[in-house]
Amino acid sequence: MTSDGTQIAYGYGVSQTTVNMVTGGVETNHYSTASPAFLGVATGDRVVSERGLRSTLGNRGLAAGCLLAVLLVAIYFRIGIKLVTDWYQIADYSHGFLVPFFSAFILWDKRKAIRATPLKPTWAGLPLVIFGIATVFFGVYGAELFLSRISFVLILAGMIWIFFGAAVLREVRLPLAVLLLAIPFPEIVFNQITFPLQLFASRVASVILPVLGVPVFREGNVIQLPVMKLEVAQACSGIRSLMSLFTLAVFYGYFLEQTTGRRWFLALASIPIAVAANALRIVGTGLCVQYWDPAKGEGFFHEFSGWVMFVISLTFLYLLHRVMLVVRPQRKVS
Repeated sequence: MTSDGTQIAYGYGVSQTTVNMVTGGVETNHYSTASPAFLGVATGDRVVSERGLRSTLGNRGLAAGCLLAVLLVAIYFRIGIKLVTDWYQIADYSHGFLVPFFSAFILWDKRKAIRATPLKPTWAGLPLVIFGIATVFFGVYGAELFLSRISFVLILAGMIWIFFGAAVLREVRLPLAVLLLAIPFPEIVFNQITFPLQLFASRVASVILPVLGVPVFREGNVIQLPVMKLEVAQACSGIRSLMSLFTLAVFYGYFLEQTTGRRWFLALASIPIAVAANALRIVGTGLCVQYWDPAKGEGFFHEFSGWVMFVISLTFLYLLHRVMLVVRPQRKVS
């Protein structure tokens, strides 16, 4: 209460009784908001309009949002610079430059649904924010870039949950999840993925090359040809084309498919397509070494074939989608 008889009421969705010191009357106000927020101002017998309350809440929310944005920039500035540097220097994650723009496009595309979603601020998202803060703490002081980067998505999701509610968080879960595609795997996980891919590509090549008249002897990821040894190194594991093709499959599915299940199918189908294409690339390199020129097989053809097989992989993904449309046509959305 102020000196001029103004009553300021706070509540959590319950009835609240106030005493007017000017008129001596008793007023009972009912508040329906279930979140800890400013609810009403009564002066004399008058209650300010809902528009005024929303304006007050909006100004306070804008100020709080600006403050939190400044804090996030201060925390993640160096982390973000290192991430962009990795996109530029690590070819396996060069697609990371496209991911933020795609995430922003999804938000813009879903703008009507987001605006129509009722806002229900809640403290239920606080544990997620605390978990994200702990994750960035261990990531920074434990020198683990993956943890420090993924914590940004966790904190952002938690803040959306707190300020806008679970319903809004459900609407924006896809653009948030897409951001994970731009974060490189930790090195220990990356190595666990690439080495089996190296072995698989070398096994497939050692089976196909003899059929094409090239005798081979395989030992691990090293293929002994009559002319020279062909090592399937980490760069030849196919992880680069796999990550890029998977990301493009997610983009492709979002633009050309309407159901989540079909989008997931296209994204997951890109994995065996990329692995098979890389194995065929090793076969092509072996043929080039045996029948053409070993120097060209390790140089120009090796690099050029990577681009060719990636285009072929995209073509197979497109053909798979066409088959899907023939077998199970999309239902028209009225």
